[in-house]
This record gives sequence, structure tokens and C-alpha cells, in this order.
Amino acid sequence: MTHEVGVHPLVSPWGRFGLYSFFIDAPEPAVVDTGIASSPAEGMAPALEALGRSIEDVRWILLTHGHIDHVGGAYALWELTGRRAQVVIHEADAPMLRSRRAHVDEYLAGRGQYLHDPDGEAKVTAAADAVISGEMEPTVLVKGGETLSLGGDVTVSVHSVPGHTPGSVAYVINGRRSAFVGDAVQVHGAANGFPGYVDPVAYRAGLEHLRDEVRPRHLYLGHPYRTADGVPYGVELDADQAREALQGSLDIEAGVSRAACRCLQDGRQETDSPYSPFAPVAEELGYTGDPTLEPSPFFTSMHGYRAHFTQNS
Repeated sequence: MTHEVGVHPLVSPWGRFGLYSFFIDAPEPAVVDTGIASSPAEGMAPALEALGRSIEDVRWILLTHGHIDHVGGAYALWELTGRRAQVVIHEADAPMLRSRRAHVDEYLAGRGQYLHDPDGEAKVTAAADAVISGEMEPTVLVKGGETLSLGGDVTVSVHSVPGHTPGSVAYVINGRRSAFVGDAVQVHGAANGFPGYVDPVAYRAGLEHLRDEVRPRHLYLGHPYRTADGVPYGVELDADQAREALQGSLDIEAGVSRAACRCLQDGRQETDSPYSPFAPVAEELGYTGDPTLEPSPFFTSMHGYRAHFTQNS
């Protein structure tokens, strides 16, 4: 028997923004990404009820990566399933599910070096405490290459697409080429207007893998990332939009890479610019966004280029 698999976005409130999860209506239903601590009760539960389903039906919690707006609700959702759901995450991002402190350490090791905010550590600590529903051990660790059975003939393949984080993955419903990519496809970024990734080389490789190997018919994004003119894509893209978003993301990364490499080759200079020591990059790219606005994708990406440049120089 062939099962029809429905995919439904679940939107949870978070300030001015909505956080997106996806419900895969399979024999063993799955939720992809979990928003923050309040998301399961405030967003997912009523949305599932409207679909005639219950949060207790969920048997898989598939996490695309470890950032707080994707794993923050994992413990709460797991609890609401009666602790019956399998919680899946890549081994490289598992520390961010296990420990709130891992989010603080990530901040200090990366973008925090450039933000020069004396209260930065305290702010990230407070955010992690507020929006992560609980520290937990995942029940399934993946590396990429695995196949998960959602019951019946419904299977999901796990694709490693690191770059945005070391453990970013895409979940692809086999036979449908429906790909859930979290934040691995950034285009021009979200509200900050800049793409964010910790490893630019891995980010590019992940995009090429999705474009050339997965070739999604349906692409589900973690946020409504934006086109060059600032218009948000939706979070549900058809095949043509998926190709456009993937190629656009590659083209944008290439431009950022050229600017970042020129800046690094010329030597970083501390200035009064809010983009210091990468002010020439912002100027070359015409970027005028607020680089201090968390999650600070400008400095996250610049630190990634700096690390790669240092390693290869």
C-alpha cells in the first residue's frame, strides 16, 4: 500500500516573527524543527488539532540543526508526545541539544569576538535559559547517509549539508524529493539581509549537493529567506523556486567570498565602523544592515571566511 504523505507548515509566534516547523503526515508522523520552548503548546498543538491530528501522534522529531530557534522546543515537544518520539540530530550539533551552555560557547568563539558587547555573554545565556525548553540527549544521532522509516513505505533520507552549522542536515522524503533544509539555504538571509554560515566552503558544498544531487521538487525553508530586492520567499518552494533559491544562494556566496577574501588579503583594520574589521566587505556589497542584531550573520560569516583564510594562508 502506498501512503499519501502530507506536509503542513506549523507556525509558532515569536515576537514580530513566526517560527516554522513542518508536520509530515506519515504512518509514524514527524515534526521537522521545533521552534522555541513555547512553540509546541502555542503553535504546534492548535495547528495539529486544526488538521485533525494530535501532538501525541508525533513519533519523530527531526532537527535540521542546533540553533535555539530550531531545537528550543524539542524537549517540550518530546514531553508532549509522552516521550515516545525519536529525537534526531546530527552528531556535530548534538551538544547544542544537550547543553544550553554550548550556545554561549558558540557565541564567544565566533561572532562575539567582533561585537564587543560587555553584556553579550549574559544576554546569550539569558536567551538560552528562556527559549530552550530543556537539555536532553537525542535518541538518534546521524552523520548523513542514513534512511529513517516513518512507517509503511514512507522513508526519509538524511543528507549532511554543513556550513550554516557544522551539523546542518536536510531530510528528504524519498520518492517525492521533498527536502527540509532548515537554514542551509540562506539566499540573501532573513530579516538581517545577510546570509549566515560558520563554514563558507562547507556551505557552498551543501548547496551544490542539494542543487545537483537532491534536485528537490519541494523545498522547505526554515525561515522566509529573501531575494535580492528584499522580498521574502515563502517557506514552501516548488521545483522552479527551489532551483532559483539554490542558485541564488551560490551566486550570493560567491560575491561575499570575493569581498571577504579581498578584505582579508589587504589585512583587517580596526575602525569606528560597526562592521569593523570587515568594513570593506560591507561597503563593497552595499550592506547597510545592523551587524549587531542577533544572530549577527554578518560577523558569523566573516569569522568563517577568516578561519578558512587563516587555515589556507
